[in-house]
Amino acid sequence: MGGDKAVGYEYLLEMNHIGKEYYGVRVLKDVSIRLKKGQILALLGENGAGKSTLMNILFGMDVIHSTGGFTGDVLFEGKPVKIMKPSDASELGIGMVHQEFMLIDGYEIAENIRLNREITKGNLFSRIISRKLETVDKVSMREEARKTLNSLGLEGLSETVAVEDVSVGYKQFVEIARELNKKNIKLVVLDEPTAVLTEGEAKQFLDCVRAVADQGISFIFISHRLDEAIQYADTAVVLRNGELVSQCDMEGVTAIQLSEMMIGRKVELVTKEPKTESELHSPVILSMKNFHVEMPGELVKGIDLEVREGEILGIGGLAGHGKVGIANGIMGLYPASGEVLYRGETLSVEDTLSTLKKKIMFVSEDRRGVGLNLDASIEMNTVIAALRVNQEYLRHIGFMRFYNKKAAAEYAKKMIEEIDIRCTSSSQPCKRLSGGNQQKVSIAKALAMNPEVLFISEPTRGIDIGAKKLILNYLVQLNRERHMTIIMTSSELAELRSVCDRIAIVTEGKLAGILKPNDEEYKFGLLMSSSAEAMEEQGRAKKEENGFRKEQKEVGSHAAD
Repeated sequence: MGGDKAVGYEYLLEMNHIGKEYYGVRVLKDVSIRLKKGQILALLGENGAGKSTLMNILFGMDVIHSTGGFTGDVLFEGKPVKIMKPSDASELGIGMVHQEFMLIDGYEIAENIRLNREITKGNLFSRIISRKLETVDKVSMREEARKTLNSLGLEGLSETVAVEDVSVGYKQFVEIARELNKKNIKLVVLDEPTAVLTEGEAKQFLDCVRAVADQGISFIFISHRLDEAIQYADTAVVLRNGELVSQCDMEGVTAIQLSEMMIGRKVELVTKEPKTESELHSPVILSMKNFHVEMPGELVKGIDLEVREGEILGIGGLAGHGKVGIANGIMGLYPASGEVLYRGETLSVEDTLSTLKKKIMFVSEDRRGVGLNLDASIEMNTVIAALRVNQEYLRHIGFMRFYNKKAAAEYAKKMIEEIDIRCTSSSQPCKRLSGGNQQKVSIAKALAMNPEVLFISEPTRGIDIGAKKLILNYLVQLNRERHMTIIMTSSELAELRSVCDRIAIVTEGKLAGILKPNDEEYKFGLLMSSSAEAMEEQGRAKKEENGFRKEQKEVGSHAAD
């Protein structure tokens, strides 16, 4: 990791007066940033602020050079550089840990760390014919990987285990280990590295990043978790609408100040009016009994759960404990068993089309893999489910049916305005959108089906604070105005408590308990920990509830007398 040569320059990286246009729309305007050796720079801004475009320029991505290039200049180690392709960035010593894992599940950790840089050894054929016939030297690769893992404090993680068999947190460590294993690495870009991690995993990961930075490696840290940026970064660059708002030292800066710089206005928290008792005790619309889901890494092991009509039910819990598996099982994306009733009738969870026709929709946590066709336009993504399932957005001429582009474009335009999808037009491919705007398109796609029940998983993952507030408020609005039943799965407990009527905690694949959003925080922690104390707490709560019901019956009988 990193060299020990004397530094003959003040800044490791300088990007000066950077400008970029896409199809006549200016997305970066005169942006300059500077980063010193061993510094951590937090790159902050709302989705669509220009962060991804700036990093695409740094990495020489094809999307930049195939659309007219950019203005401004880039200096690395004090010298002007032309980065025309990702391999140019790699040769300079610039690496990246992507928001979406770039790992091969079936490969062992050592193989992933050395991917495309395999160590080989000679054999009889390679000596006689060609070096191309050399074989992979697994022993040397494992030794190299072991050294890198040890340098990150991961002595307990075996380099021989398959990536598919480790937790999400460890996968993130494998990502950074792969970059740090490169001999000339000097700068690593971290794109939302903690978005899929628990609080404990995030701290462990960022402590590791800080330790590596202290050895001389620089980091650009893209995050929407401002508390993490303040704690670990040395300096922050804030972008808004493609312009540089500020580059400031982190000392003394507050999360509120950064938020206001990002969105250009004061930040307000999401608030929700409490529901009446009658609303909270509405009829059951969906129930699960002994529900199992075989989702790798998110196994559900026999859950009994009732969802009431018109409520927002939150599902929380630690990563890997099964909370994400529930919606994926209901929608038939993974093998599931047990009894599921919808409005009193059996729901065939293996028949996804039947579930969709019953107006049950799902916004997946995997917006790239499941939620969207990234090559298709915003317009097509928003209407495709309604078109295929309900035969909507079609024009009928005799026995013939044609795509109704006018109706589809009108719906896409309506949703672009309603949930602030930041784009050039509805014809823009979804792969050109930021992660937060892709999430909004996923929501628009689900709403085109006019669902009665909406499952939505990790709705604010990787989304800036302004977009988070918009999406959460929009979910509350859908619930209130359309009487839509919403089941929201999230790793962000504070968000669940801000919008949900009840919160189910899933631990080790089972329902640990259901709490009210205003219950004390320690109760949530106990249920998530699956401790004996938590079970006692749950038992006490049940006794209190049963005692209350008994008291109600006695009062009723006395009144009758």
